[in-house]
Amino acid sequence: MKEHELRPPFGAKHPRKRVGRGTGSGHGKSAGRGTKGQNARSGGAKAPYFEGGQLPFVRRMPFKRGFVNIFKTQYSIVNVGDLRRFDAGTSVTPERLAAAGLIKSARALVKVLGDGKLDRPLEVHAHSFSGSAQAKIEAAGGSVVLLEEAGA
Repeated sequence: MKEHELRPPFGAKHPRKRVGRGTGSGHGKSAGRGTKGQNARSGGAKAPYFEGGQLPFVRRMPFKRGFVNIFKTQYSIVNVGDLRRFDAGTSVTPERLAAAGLIKSARALVKVLGDGKLDRPLEVHAHSFSGSAQAKIEAAGGSVVLLEEAGA
């Protein structure tokens, strides 16, 4: 058998059903639409979202309210307790945090929060610190370095 001799199996391909082309076709006269009524007319079908006069789903849902600030800065969060994986005296930068898997990207804005304990001095570079995080880092003998945000 050659490639040009290949054929689809019998019955796999059907001709398109042409309706309204004579009674002998089996789909003549009313063309499969039944007799009279709304759905026999052109454009007569009800919209898919119509629920028979019941209050529609879209109108039953509450209105979306409030305001979304499109200029809000999104920070990647790192807790003080997560910094224990770094050795004492290490300079913790966004690049090191990304390499350790604590944030997704080294280019992300980083905010350090105060959850957890820190028992070693670290030099932590981030774009923002909570008050408790800064206090815990400095209490452990470390220092905080505030990075500039891009476009600031």
